Amino acid sequence: MIVQIAGNVKYPITLDPTVWIFDDRKLTYDEVFNEAEAKAAAEEEDEIKRKSLRFNREIYQQKINPPVNKSINRYEKQRILKGTFLMPLKPFIHTSEPDSKAETVSLVTDEGEHKIQADLLAGALLLFAEEGKPLKEHGPVHLYFEDGSNQDEPIKGIKKIVFQ
Repeated sequence: MIVQIAGNVKYPITLDPTVWIFDDRKLTYDEVFNEAEAKAAAEEEDEIKRKSLRFNREIYQQKINPPVNKSINRYEKQRILKGTFLMPLKPFIHTSEPDSKAETVSLVTDEGEHKIQADLLAGALLLFAEEGKPLKEHGPVHLYFEDGSNQDEPIKGIKKIVFQ
């Protein structure tokens, strides 16, 4: 369940997608590919925050110590348990410091290698969780391009990213 970034890089690194669920950089599938649904979800979250603030004001006016606001934590927990998440690949590529001469990247999967241009990889996203669970089948990650051109057919089962 790990992905290695290797090849023509200054610092080869190993990624563990199972811990990305706690990373603030993660994006939901809807945020990336379904902007209308993402806006609706953001508005719903804002409404929950507004209701929470209103509730807290009413409690303070009654001079009662308010309980810890668990509704937001519960919402975040539900989001994590049911969400489909992607992680931008750019920060990890930046950390590995690929050589400027590296023009192609080989994505090693169980079914062979896929070669793509290194420039395309900078804007790529890795799907690492579906419905709150790590990808076991065809995992540990699937690669999607930022423009959504391979949204219907992502590159699945990536085990290693090799800069050439």
